[in-house]
Amino acid sequence: MRRTSFADMNCSVAQTLEIVGEWWTLLILRDAFLGVRRFDEFQERLGIARNVLTDRLDTLVEQEVLERRPYQDRPPRDEYVLTRKGRDLLPVIHALREWGDRWVFGRDRAPLRIVHERCGHRTRAVTTCSHCGEELRPGETRAVPGPGA
Repeated sequence: MRRTSFADMNCSVAQTLEIVGEWWTLLILRDAFLGVRRFDEFQERLGIARNVLTDRLDTLVEQEVLERRPYQDRPPRDEYVLTRKGRDLLPVIHALREWGDRWVFGRDRAPLRIVHERCGHRTRAVTTCSHCGEELRPGETRAVPGPGA
């Protein structure tokens, strides 16, 4: 079943979904953040059809979210590494995981916990104001036209 394209919509969320909104893409990115780099590893962990995985990886490379790097010459093999653009999706992955922990599994049954390497403590995603550092909550922000409106 084909989905509707958002390519003509003047909306950052819609344009982001054009890149990462396919069914498997966020799971591929989740695994990339967990250190998976090779095609066979993605395929084994996800149980995804090889042709679908190829298509999703090709799109992520084309959109410069992942970079393809050769790691073997005979036969030729590539690994997939997050680019800076891809690494900037980490807060999205954290937010989706936390939403699932709270509303799907329940926090006491979360499949993963994220620990901050520097301090060793469990952490959670928090959206804060880039100016004052205060946590942003629903109803405490408003949208105003930007330069591309």
